[in-house]
Amino acid sequence: MTNLTSTPGTDAVPATPATSGRSAGRKPDTKREIRAFNGIAHIALIAWAVITAGPLIWVLFASFKSNTEIFLGKPFALPESFSFSTYANAWTDAHIGRYFINSVFVVLISTAGTMLLGAMAAYVLARYKFPGNRAIYYLFVSGLAFPTFMALAPLFYILKGMGLLGSFTGLILVYIAYSLPFTIFFLAAFFKSLPYEIEEAATVDGASHVRKFFQIMMPMARSGLVSITIFNIVGQWNQYLLPVVIMSGPGADRKLLLTQGIAQISVSAGYQAEWSTLFAALVLTILPMIIVYIIFQRQIQAGLTAGAVK
Repeated sequence: MTNLTSTPGTDAVPATPATSGRSAGRKPDTKREIRAFNGIAHIALIAWAVITAGPLIWVLFASFKSNTEIFLGKPFALPESFSFSTYANAWTDAHIGRYFINSVFVVLISTAGTMLLGAMAAYVLARYKFPGNRAIYYLFVSGLAFPTFMALAPLFYILKGMGLLGSFTGLILVYIAYSLPFTIFFLAAFFKSLPYEIEEAATVDGASHVRKFFQIMMPMARSGLVSITIFNIVGQWNQYLLPVVIMSGPGADRKLLLTQGIAQISVSAGYQAEWSTLFAALVLTILPMIIVYIIFQRQIQAGLTAGAVK
């Protein structure tokens, strides 16, 4: 009788293989779905890479070709010879060298000013509580919603009244004001994610507010500062509308930036344009940004993910 009472337990045993069988049957299906999704994702990424890099590669090869090769030959074939004479012509005859130096000067000064003022403002707004803190923060952030082209006419008359129209100083000041909203928005969130313990320890040791910012907080926020610096450099380097409006007037031809210079080459030459020279100028414009991104790729990724991880 005691042996017969154990039979209910034996009846429950077959349920386990059935359950494990069903779960085992789900795992291969899930793995297949994941593999299928990964395959589709890889195909989409490859297609996106081809669509993005294809025109850039074509421009690079076209910069070594003549007009005949580009339009009457095989436009998608490799150039017959790789000669850098088109780059020499673009640098000297088309004055791309002068425009390049102008762009480097303006972008370096404006980016430095943007990062200094933006980092200090973001640090104060993120770490200090005072009346009007949120109002000032939202005032800065509201600049992100203001279209650039709507400010062109007011900027023109303001700079004209200040005597800064057609000068690098006026353009640099406008670039700084144009870049501050996103810089403060990005860095304020980043400074909030930094630990307060180290800052409190520095306060106990007698460190001033300036010393805490430059010697403690800025090194801790290095990845975020590098990320937003690269964004500002790329945005200001590719800016076209603001230089067109501001860099006008007598003597402004020698102060044009790269985007203006390339547009001038394309428009002024008309049907007589040396397209290989124009494409060489485009390559000289694109190449610095690609090099900057390759060098600081890890810092950019670390800065974008640091706030989310913390």
